[in-house]
Amino acid sequence: MTTTTFDTLAFSEELRAAGVPEMQAKAHAKALSAIASEKLVSQEYLDTRLKELEYRLTLRLGGMMAASVAVVAALVKLL
Repeated sequence: MTTTTFDTLAFSEELRAAGVPEMQAKAHAKALSAIASEKLVSQEYLDTRLKELEYRLTLRLGGMMAASVAVVAALVKLL
């Protein structure tokens, strides 16, 4: 899984500009960076994963349609 990047320096500077003390800003940036690197994924990863799922779903649907046609053909032959 590919994670997104998180700019801790920019985040810390933004907090500092809003009046947050430097030590708190660094602590917030470090904590948020840990969460972001562990929980968030990149757009490329999502795109790849969705394409894989789409492929699997297409195969599964195709198999179900083929089985349905085979069942209908067998029923028509019996009648």
